[in-house]
Amino acid sequence: MTSTDSSVSRAEDSAQPQTTFADLGLSDAVLKAVRDVGYETPSAIQEATIPTLLEGRDVVGLAQTGTGKTAAFALPILSRLDKSQKAPQALVLSPTRELALQVCESFEQYASHLAGVHVLPVYGGQAYGVQLSALRRGVHVVVGTPGRIMDHIAKGTLDLSELKYLVLDEADEMLKMGFAEDVETILAETPDEKQVALFSATMPAQIRRISKKYLSDPEEITVKSKTTTSANTTQRYLMVSYPQKVDALTRILEVENFDGMIVFVRTKNETETLAEKLRARGYSAAAISGDVAQAQRERTVGQLKSGKLDILVATDVAARGLDVDRISHVVNFDIPIDTESYVHRIGRTGRAGRSGSAISFVTPRERRLLGAIEKATRQPLEQMQLPSVDEVNVTRLTRFDDAITSALEQTTRIDAFRDIIGHYVKHHDVPETDVAAALAVVAQGETPLLLSPQDEVKLARDDRKTKQRNADGPERRKRSSKPMAPYRIEVGRRQRVDPRQIVGALANEGGLSREDFGAIDIRLDFSVVELPADLSHDFFSRVASTRVSGVQIDIKPDKFGPRKRDSGRSGSFDRGNKRGPKREGSWNKDDRKARKPRH
Repeated sequence: MTSTDSSVSRAEDSAQPQTTFADLGLSDAVLKAVRDVGYETPSAIQEATIPTLLEGRDVVGLAQTGTGKTAAFALPILSRLDKSQKAPQALVLSPTRELALQVCESFEQYASHLAGVHVLPVYGGQAYGVQLSALRRGVHVVVGTPGRIMDHIAKGTLDLSELKYLVLDEADEMLKMGFAEDVETILAETPDEKQVALFSATMPAQIRRISKKYLSDPEEITVKSKTTTSANTTQRYLMVSYPQKVDALTRILEVENFDGMIVFVRTKNETETLAEKLRARGYSAAAISGDVAQAQRERTVGQLKSGKLDILVATDVAARGLDVDRISHVVNFDIPIDTESYVHRIGRTGRAGRSGSAISFVTPRERRLLGAIEKATRQPLEQMQLPSVDEVNVTRLTRFDDAITSALEQTTRIDAFRDIIGHYVKHHDVPETDVAAALAVVAQGETPLLLSPQDEVKLARDDRKTKQRNADGPERRKRSSKPMAPYRIEVGRRQRVDPRQIVGALANEGGLSREDFGAIDIRLDFSVVELPADLSHDFFSRVASTRVSGVQIDIKPDKFGPRKRDSGRSGSFDRGNKRGPKREGSWNKDDRKARKPRH
């Protein structure tokens, strides 16, 4: 095909009214998934690309990694899928296995309310059997690397004859890695009548040639990202596991000399949850999100400006346009998924010549997002260490000394209390220093003034537990003294799941410890897991979108409990069984008869 490019340049304009995902024409099921994920407004590339793809036009998108490109092409594709068609309808080519898996996970997340939609990652290094079985059953979206896609085409195991949508993601990277010939071979194997979206950070001559040859009258969308950050803002990051985040934030609040602070989270639900936890720790904190009424938002911002409030927990949308002189620190409690959001967030501090500080929490799974931010802003973020017990105690003692000094300056009140203390010393024969120490205990309340070495040990132990949860076999778990209850998750032997995957997913996402797991009974289409009976609402919120083997687990209390064993083939596991799990993932003849095709 030949084409005449029509070029449209799009840039984010904060002065314009905010566009929402509901304005873009997406299907209701996809919109529901977007709300579940917690997205509030589209990024620049999403706002420009989604309506164009929904119109059926080809697109050339020029945008950096980390601008939200995956949602820009995944959401319109899912909105237009024909679930009755079993041959692949969409093919996404990615330069690396890691990116292919990330894109596949995003598709599955956005398709959470589209029953029967199946997405398959196809990449080198994975056994062909898994991919062949899925392709025979039928998939709607294939996400893969060029080399393995080429292998399947050559073997005749990937049918692209009914393909409707093709995406070239990070096309310039594919060319740099030597996939140019493979990409063109794959393109030549696809139907002429299809919609193509090509995304690239740059537009070298070779990509321009591919665009003209294989795209039909594409709209060229260039996102001019505002990726400059203030030189007055110090940018740091902390590697931290999800369960550690609240404790890590508390320690940072103790040692950082901050005036006003905004703590950014990804979803609206998390704003109030985190604000409550901070208030319980004695901090003056409030939450705002896109759902907060304008009058309440203005009151909250007014309290932040006046000093009645020190910490604001907010989402991206709620903090747009917020300009408060007191904001000395911005904390990305959840690192943003696109670089524009990062720049907007840290732009709330370091304004008008003032110095500011930005700290981002990065979990091990989010290293790629950190790299994208550094690449886009062209500024390296300095890694910081979690403040130690000694550092926290030095800060607390300094604050205590300052409080005593301030009180001593109030001479009139001091004179009155001096007489009271003298009377106590005289009648109880107690040294004045002991009385002063006792008064300090009274003033301090139940919270110890200083942290103990055990607090450092506990945090280090929790960190080690988090790192080992996926690696440690559940057979080494000790019996818990906690009241336990059975919970059902919608993943079983049909998905080839084993106990380690279940433990790893629930522990990492839900913040559970190794001792929180009881018996794990893996059945054909579901599993039953014994967990603490008093699981909090916060736990269920955190694991709501958790997936195991690509399936959303949909955890809920189970009224039946662990099932009767089927001759040792149930894939069940009991913490008291020192021999560990029994043939997890196996199935018997009765299972085979009842087995239905899974697509």
